[in-house]
Parts: sequence; structure tokens; C-alpha cells
Amino acid sequence: MPYQDADDRREYYRIDDAIALDFSLLSGPEALASDVLHDASPLFNLLSDLHVMDFESQHMLRHISERDRTVAGYLKVINKRIDLLGQALAQSLLRDIGVPRKVSLSEGGLSFSNGQAVANGSHLAIKMVLMPQALGLLLRARVVHCQARDDGAFEIGTEFEALTDAQRQLLARHILQKQAQQRRQAREQQR
Repeated sequence: MPYQDADDRREYYRIDDAIALDFSLLSGPEALASDVLHDASPLFNLLSDLHVMDFESQHMLRHISERDRTVAGYLKVINKRIDLLGQALAQSLLRDIGVPRKVSLSEGGLSFSNGQAVANGSHLAIKMVLMPQALGLLLRARVVHCQARDDGAFEIGTEFEALTDAQRQLLARHILQKQAQQRRQAREQQR
């Protein structure tokens, strides 16, 4: 597939962000299987599952809140406690994944700088931790472009593959929160 003009290929709002990011190439049968993603770290899988379960249970909490505010209040406190544990877990995982690096992120994909080229069409397992909520995601992606930069690094552009609705919604929520934060900072700087 030829590289398309940036305006033609953008379906989603894109933000610049700094996230902890690691990736590995999927090869052979891994690249074709839709359910191959697992991380060697059970702690990373736990972090990812915690956020997906939180997202999936939000509508139930709203229904409970309509019927019994006391129970809903208690469940919200329990949820905050679990979030704190997740944040502590994410801090330890950040040591394994590495320092956050600059990326361009959308619901449709991710672009980032890398020291080595990655062939167009390659399939990747992308492990990322989105901050500050310490959202851990392990996603499949396909490389749509790899361009050499002047500094010797390569700009890798990817397109996410086989996202679940929960994963897409978690990405969208992070992007909207980051966009709102950037707008607030821009307004404060204009004052």
C-alpha cells in the first residue's frame, strides 16, 4: 500500500504525548493470529485487565448509583483503592518498559521514533503505559510507514489492528483527557 497524504489517512484526532512504549515484531503464525498477544509479565497483563474491567463496569456503577447511593459510594471507594494499586504497579512496570518517549497517538494508530528501521507491513505487539492514569495496553499494530530522519533515527507509523471496543474507548478517553489538558495549558499561557 503506498504511503498516503497525511490529510487523506487521518480518521481520528491525533495528539502528541509522552508514553512508556515497548514493541516486538510478530512473525510467522503470530502475525496472522488475532489472539496472540500476551505479555511475559503477568503484572502488565493485570494492569491492562484492571483498566478494561473498570471501563466495562462503569455502566453498572451508574445503575447502582441510581438505586442506592450508599452502595455506589462504597464501590467508588473500592475502585479508588484499586486505582491506587494499579498506579503503584504501573510505576514498577515503567522501570521495565523504559522512560516515556514522545509519540503521536490516535485511536487508529501510533507513530514514534526508533533507532532501527522496521519494514512496512510488519506486525508488532505494542506495549504501552499511558500516563497519568497508568493505563497499560498491549495492542497489535501494522507498520504503515518507516522513514529515515535527519538524526539517524526512523519515524515509524503504525495502524492498530483488532482493537476491542473497550481498548478503543480507553484510547479515546485518554486522547480526550490529554486534549482537554493541552487546551487548559494553552489558555493559561495566554493569560
